Amino acid sequence: MLAKRFNPGSVYREPELKGYRLLPMRFTRLDSSRYVVSTIVGEYRVVTRDVIESLVTHRLAPGSDAYDDFKSGHFIRDADSNIAPELLALKYRTKLSRVSQFTGLHMFVVTLRCDHTCQYCQVSRQTKDRVAFDMSDAVARHAVDLVFESPSRALKIEFQGGEPLLNFERIKSIVELAEARNRQEKRDLQFVIASNLSLLSDEILEFCELHNIYFSTSLDGPASLHNRNRPRPGRNSYELTVTGIEKIRCHLGVDRVSALMTTTEASLPHVRQIIDEYVGQGFRSIFLRPLSPYGFAARSGHFARYDSERWLEFFKEGLEYILDINRKGYALAETYSAIVLRKMLTPQNPGYVDLQSPAGMGISGVVYNYDGDVYASDEARMLAEMGDKTFRLGNVLQDDYRAIFLSDALLDPLEASVAESVPICADCAFVPYCGADPVYHHATQGDAVGRRLTSGFCHRNIGIFRHLITLMEDSPKDREVLLRWGFGSHRRA
Repeated sequence: MLAKRFNPGSVYREPELKGYRLLPMRFTRLDSSRYVVSTIVGEYRVVTRDVIESLVTHRLAPGSDAYDDFKSGHFIRDADSNIAPELLALKYRTKLSRVSQFTGLHMFVVTLRCDHTCQYCQVSRQTKDRVAFDMSDAVARHAVDLVFESPSRALKIEFQGGEPLLNFERIKSIVELAEARNRQEKRDLQFVIASNLSLLSDEILEFCELHNIYFSTSLDGPASLHNRNRPRPGRNSYELTVTGIEKIRCHLGVDRVSALMTTTEASLPHVRQIIDEYVGQGFRSIFLRPLSPYGFAARSGHFARYDSERWLEFFKEGLEYILDINRKGYALAETYSAIVLRKMLTPQNPGYVDLQSPAGMGISGVVYNYDGDVYASDEARMLAEMGDKTFRLGNVLQDDYRAIFLSDALLDPLEASVAESVPICADCAFVPYCGADPVYHHATQGDAVGRRLTSGFCHRNIGIFRHLITLMEDSPKDREVLLRWGFGSHRRA
């Protein structure tokens, strides 16, 4: 019966190879005279149009520099390179190895209460007295059980809010519960608290020292800008943040606190001052991060106050200033650029959720909300707070691991988020470095796949990819710095 359904093996046997064959590749215009051509694993070359035409029409001369370069990069294969498909497959498996590891980042929203009133906030925060928006013990226990059902050997639990320190007792109970569980599991377990640091105390620091807990905070720039972006009673958000950073460094160590900035309309003219603030505070990295279209950032209209083109101008100006700082001897990396460069230059995948294909939602990270609802990503949870629960996967009090992680709310957008099969993305040379963001496209375009020609996500990323490759090609001094970022050597500076 089977013999009638399938052709004999000889039909599929590769004929004798004459000349060279093309291996999977894509090409995209870089500028008016050059193109980027990339393999399925992201190795790229920058060439002129006539070189591409010679390549695809099989007119490259064997033994020429171009021929040997394309052959060594697995763009082509000939009779002397039969091992090439196996090597390419090995690189591809390495790039996608994180998918098999599944969920490593588990975000616990222990409260929605907050002492700040940031107008760009992506969360539907609540006032400090509304304890009904705190995570209960029952929700916390069931969520911890789900964490350890993940097959990932490395587990990171990140506490979010609101301001998570307003429910520090719940943080303590989750840490102690997870550590007790891990004495049998023996996973690589880490904890991070995402906090504005306004409530940081000696008691909290002592607990964090005992349990090796890290902090992530927000620092939007110098005092005037930070306090404008992140108002609180007393108008002293900046002072509390930098004091908290110093306390953590003194009590726990320099590497135990990191900072993120968010680009508001007020930030746009001040990229150099923002970067100077990070240098002044002794940080070795800065993430030039745009606003996201969720929560108060969308309701207040802040998200719509600048477009992707204006943000790219901000980013490029900031990147040039950061490179100049490096040329003068201070090692400072732009975090997003370092992530992209690592994808471009190495066989490793840094695992950044927004640059995954299929999307990182659920696979790389998952969110347990204060009420037990489980969301495919932090952005999915923010969207739900706006009334759209499209990406709600289930509830820890009602659903088991299998029901949550095999739910249609996760599998359907994951299927739609394989960038290599998305229209336009499928033919883009930058797709090995990019990813898909179903939540963003659902929020902005009403469709998980989205329309790439009008996508802010797409426009920003292509602008960054083009700019980084151009710098790598045209500026030897910048290339030296960018190579350090891509290979991670800046972390040892």
